[in-house]
Amino acid sequence: QVQLVESGGGSVQSGGSLKLTCVASGDDYIHKCMGWFRQAPGKEREGVARIYPSTRFTDYAESVEGRFTVSRDNAKNTVWLQMTSLKPEDTGTYYCAPVQCDRWVPLTANWGRGTRVTVSS
Repeated sequence: QVQLVESGGGSVQSGGSLKLTCVASGDDYIHKCMGWFRQAPGKEREGVARIYPSTRFTDYAESVEGRFTVSRDNAKNTVWLQMTSLKPEDTGTYYCAPVQCDRWVPLTANWGRGTRVTVSS
């Protein structure tokens, strides 16, 4: 079972940048697609970025395409989410999790605590 610890969130103004980090432990990590999800207040959790185990392929939600970049280092058990040109609608708590490679379905119910991102206009 994968254990997940997210960090790097904060408060920024619209147009700013943040880089989130997820450290994953567990022997399934390197064989799984890893995704970043976010949950805005009063809304359901949604997938925003996904990276394949090989690191060569990535996928993004339309709302973040061109602004967010997901990457991973399997040797460090770490996944990053570089966020640029942030908008107020990007505000929420961000989580990482193993995810199906072809759909935004998480493969764990054992979520980390997440990291909070607040973007002010």
